[in-house]
Amino acid sequence: MGATGNPTGIPAGTSATADDFCLLLSRLRVLAGLTQAELARAAGVSLRALGDMERGRTRGPQRRTVQALAAALRLDEEQTVLLDRAARNGRPRRTPAHPEDPAAGAPAAAPGSGPEADTRGGAGAPGEAVHSALALPRDIADFTAREEALSRLRQLAQEADPTHPRIVLAYGQPGLGKTAFALHAAHTLAPLFPDGQLSLDLRGMAPTPLTPREALAQCLRAIGVADRSVPADTEERAGLFRTLVRERRLVLILDNAADEAQVRPLLPGSGPALTIITSRHVLPGLESVHRLPLDVLTPAESAALLARIAGRERIDAEPEAAGELARLCGRLPLALRIAGQRLVARPHQPVSHLVRQLAAEEHRLDVLEAGDLRVRTAFALSYRKLPAAAALVLRRCSLTAGEDFTAATVAAYAGLPAHQADRQLELLADAGLLQPAATPGRYRLHDLVRLYAGERLLADDGREAADAARERAGDWLLRRAAAAGRRFDVERAETGPSGDPDPATAPATLADARRWLEEEHPEWLAALHQANGTGRHRQVVDTAEAMHWFSDSLLHWDVWAEVFQVSVDSARAVGDRLAQAVHLNYLAWAHIICLHRYRPGLVVAREALELARRIGDAQQEAWALAYCATALRRLLRHEEAIEAYRQAAEVFATLAGRPAEVGRVVALRCVGSCLRESGRPREALETHGLVLAEVLDWLADSPSHMTHLLAAFAAHEAGLDRSALHQWPEAEDAYRQALRHFEDAGQPDSMTQTLTELGTVLIELDRADEARELLTTALADLTAEGGRGGHRRTT
Repeated sequence: MGATGNPTGIPAGTSATADDFCLLLSRLRVLAGLTQAELARAAGVSLRALGDMERGRTRGPQRRTVQALAAALRLDEEQTVLLDRAARNGRPRRTPAHPEDPAAGAPAAAPGSGPEADTRGGAGAPGEAVHSALALPRDIADFTAREEALSRLRQLAQEADPTHPRIVLAYGQPGLGKTAFALHAAHTLAPLFPDGQLSLDLRGMAPTPLTPREALAQCLRAIGVADRSVPADTEERAGLFRTLVRERRLVLILDNAADEAQVRPLLPGSGPALTIITSRHVLPGLESVHRLPLDVLTPAESAALLARIAGRERIDAEPEAAGELARLCGRLPLALRIAGQRLVARPHQPVSHLVRQLAAEEHRLDVLEAGDLRVRTAFALSYRKLPAAAALVLRRCSLTAGEDFTAATVAAYAGLPAHQADRQLELLADAGLLQPAATPGRYRLHDLVRLYAGERLLADDGREAADAARERAGDWLLRRAAAAGRRFDVERAETGPSGDPDPATAPATLADARRWLEEEHPEWLAALHQANGTGRHRQVVDTAEAMHWFSDSLLHWDVWAEVFQVSVDSARAVGDRLAQAVHLNYLAWAHIICLHRYRPGLVVAREALELARRIGDAQQEAWALAYCATALRRLLRHEEAIEAYRQAAEVFATLAGRPAEVGRVVALRCVGSCLRESGRPREALETHGLVLAEVLDWLADSPSHMTHLLAAFAAHEAGLDRSALHQWPEAEDAYRQALRHFEDAGQPDSMTQTLTELGTVLIELDRADEARELLTTALADLTAEGGRGGHRRTT
């Protein structure tokens, strides 16, 4: 059915110009509901010729061609006249040749230049080579890495599906080289897109980003639409743009996008074009796009980039300094490029000199400048676009101590409810200023962004507000840490988050408490130091006391010596000698058991022993003797160790209560271990037999987690004694008894050593298949994340 009314957009009665022909033809075809192929077939012209007409390459076809097109489009008389007039005005006049006439020797249009031609008012003849303002900038010669993302982009480019245009979003934080990546990709993929490659800066970080209307105008001009033919309305511009690119194989880079609304009108509806969007934002509302998240470079990629900029020999000459340089740059491409350019500008300066300059955090962003390249400026562009609440949260994120953090922790620093902090963190992640961490619900901040946020914290909030936020969050963290730690006190058998600053969000179970203490330990450890430094010594002592039972379950942590050194210092500061003796014993335990530093541990234990005797506290005296004995045992001073353990057992025997009873049997069990290790396995077996019998009596009266553990360790030691005596069947029985008690104690992670010993015994008993199965299980436990095994405080 013919087009009716005046849908062409040109007022009736006006004279159509040559520049209107391509616009008229494409609009009339769309209104007729025809594809280019259908119109070409109906009019009897080639598809390529029709495409050249709609692109503006051919602006003055012959009258018979126009009549054939009008008939195929079923145009009325007025529309036919208008289309013919536009074609007639586009035909070259018969005038003498001049320098701009192709017949006079002017160069023909270069392949692919058609979509970039800008025909203004008929100034250029058909085929004249003109250049678009949106032509691709030059590629970076030293572009490095991004192989995986480039491979994915090439794969998408080669997947032809005209009904689903290929739209790719490369996104990430400031300084990742997103623009360089997009340009490099476009240059690399140029052979697949012979109709052109265009790049448009949407100025997403500018105070006033490019509007979709203006962006569309630039795109239309770039593909050959004259100024006077660009529609006034944004939707009409978008429709015309989609029409004109539907048949074109071109790459369009939409660089530095601000948001979804800015981008949507610029996306093709169909066709073979490839659109590459770059943005600092995730643009979560953008539908049907392939997302390519870009991250910092790997250490090897960072070294390669530095070498390509500053020279391979120079980087290879100082490999350790180059690695440290990459680390200080956070392996951020922009920072690495600036560092490399600084090296180029200073050819005689060692890499290590630049490393020393960057080592001072307070000056690092100042050093990371080279000409107009500035890391601080890249971050500032994003920061100034943030809403006030998000900017506040970003500043307070700089106060966190860990590599990653949760909304609850940031809420404590920002003085916000957790759900509000969570919302702002999501906005910051969408803006590319922080990234989701590997663990769900946690976020991470790039080191250089952290430095910038810290600068803004002092500049925008002031040091007093920053200190207040740190102290408020520190108090919250220590109260939660203490509440979580108390859950591990088996004697108190805590069943709820007693003392937690926010019971509604507190860890609900023992497993939750353990997870929180492990994941947040950089935060509460920093808060512990901060409390000690600001004189909140009682809170330090109370927090360390609350967590000492939890420390028993993570012996591989070297932080315990740090924790208990701080608590000793705080106890000494407030003059609490009993607390000082207690925490000296905890510190001795950390040195000896966690760090295997036996001589320093012995020194600390003797200090605890002397203080305990001076204040007359028998319980701390007994534990100090036990730790002295353990250090002596590890130093292979067995006779001294045996004497110290026996003294400890005697002191424990003078005290009432189950903790003292536990201390006594542990000391006696260790006497037996020393006897075996010093070549007296029969005496050791007799001692361990007595200990096991006593613990089994306790189990009969009141079974508990602790008594099962004591029985398990005693049975294990008896198994070692039997093995030393080559009593293999009896050793097997002892080890299996130990395994049963570990299971009953709910402590399967302590079974690895027993499984290993049992496997060895089964080999001696010629039961190799059983031994292989047990040893495989033990090996799997040892190589599992976090590992298993180890000795608890009760050993």
